[in-house]
Amino acid sequence: MSFFHKHPYEPFIQSDTEKLIVGTLPPPRFSTGDLLEKDVDFCYGSYYNSLWLFIDKIHNLNLRYDNSQEAIDERKQFLIQHKIGVCDIVDSCEREKIDASDLGMQNIQLRDVISYLQKYPSIHTILFTGGNSKNGPEYFFRKHIKPYNLKLEVISDIVPRIHQFELDSEAKKEAKRTIKTVSLTSASGAANRAIGSIPLYRKLKSENPKFTTFDFRVMQYRKFF
Repeated sequence: MSFFHKHPYEPFIQSDTEKLIVGTLPPPRFSTGDLLEKDVDFCYGSYYNSLWLFIDKIHNLNLRYDNSQEAIDERKQFLIQHKIGVCDIVDSCEREKIDASDLGMQNIQLRDVISYLQKYPSIHTILFTGGNSKNGPEYFFRKHIKPYNLKLEVISDIVPRIHQFELDSEAKKEAKRTIKTVSLTSASGAANRAIGSIPLYRKLKSENPKFTTFDFRVMQYRKFF
């Protein structure tokens, strides 16, 4: 019997949000409420997803990692202050196996991210927490924008890959706006192997053997957070 995996959080976007983090789905335990001791009941709250660890390191936030309301509020406060929102692209899926694998998702229902971009005209950048590999956030986004006759145009093909596209305003009376997309290396532990094959990482590692995949992502994320 398959497990119906519904996204537990509504998009977190303010009227002045400028950057939007777009991932897929939190692990199933966030939908069933079986949180681990160091999980935070909020977007990217899994202790094994390092996004907040990177942000914490970049901004010296000294965040809490537990099930408390304070831990949630700290993260919301950071996002509001830095005009960053979160709108994962998968609304729901089914799984044969109850795990967090993107490849394990079936019968996937996507959120209409374009409608959120039209509703919030201050957004100019999308930060994908993963690239164009099958069932990754960029992969789904490309699929999602096809019916809108939109296409991602390459700006930089070096990791993190950067694209852009032109978006009509909802009323279509105003000028089109350019939205930039950045495909960050995934914050999950599974991406460590991929990082090992990136030439820049290898170069930095050879110069400093103590340099880690964590350091590499902090360096990459710093430009966008």
